[in-house]
Amino acid sequence: MITFLRKRFLFIVTIFFIGSGITSLTTAEPAKQTSIQEKLAELEASSGGRIGVSATDTANNTRIQYRAKERFPIGCTSKVIGVSAILKMSMTDSQLLQQKITYKKEEITPWSPITEKHVSDGMTVAELCDAAITISDNTAMNLLLKKLGGLSALNTFARVSLGDQSFRMDHDWPEEAKSGGSDNVFDSSTPAAMEKSLRQLALGDVLAPPQREQLIDWLKNNKTGDARIRASVPKGWVVGDKTGTGSYYGTTNDIAIIWPPKSAPIVIALYYTHNKKDAAKRDDILASVTRLLIDEFARRDQRIKL
Repeated sequence: MITFLRKRFLFIVTIFFIGSGITSLTTAEPAKQTSIQEKLAELEASSGGRIGVSATDTANNTRIQYRAKERFPIGCTSKVIGVSAILKMSMTDSQLLQQKITYKKEEITPWSPITEKHVSDGMTVAELCDAAITISDNTAMNLLLKKLGGLSALNTFARVSLGDQSFRMDHDWPEEAKSGGSDNVFDSSTPAAMEKSLRQLALGDVLAPPQREQLIDWLKNNKTGDARIRASVPKGWVVGDKTGTGSYYGTTNDIAIIWPPKSAPIVIALYYTHNKKDAAKRDDILASVTRLLIDEFARRDQRIKL
């Protein structure tokens, strides 16, 4: 009787496994998910240079960072700080942005596509700010720097108004674009500091609402960033950014506020540089980093729809 029951039990178990399609009792190990840090490290290794990342999803304060506290040459991303310092001044001088600034042909520096057309008639402070952000006009930023009171005033604004102890500008534009290489701290900051400063300026209360909205408007109208952060942002998302490009060392930068539909903004600061002076700039690296970041934020935040 016992033998019969044992055989019947084995027959039922066998039928269960066949019917269930189970051919093994061994459970397969789940595939290991590659972390965002590993993906960024792999991308960096393929580039031959150094990548710096600081990004925050303000909906849930999720932050992704990679070499975020290391120094990078910041190039023309520094113009966001300079223009914001002017906007801060305009909060106590209602006529500042309408003031006409005149200048001489000898003051025109390389890459000044807007100011070089207005030597005869000059430009308002607001027009200079627009040119400095949307087309990265160097003479425009230099004229604004004079209005601020020089590099010391610019650095003081970063330290006092933004609490940014990492930001430092040592040269005007485009001389700052020559900085870079190992152990060179001139005209540099960290991705973490630049991302935090941009977040304070565009989303915080450092600037009054009218000045803050004006800064955002100029950033949204930027014409120089289509191949960088903007290249990897899904259709229908809104981007406001400011690029920076070095004369040497392949320095390729972009900082941005990104507005996904029906979700809070994402703030990103991306920096790339190389130790070789003749290295090529790498728009594609910034575009690839952006794609990785957006995918990761979407994975962690269901409000972000790709």
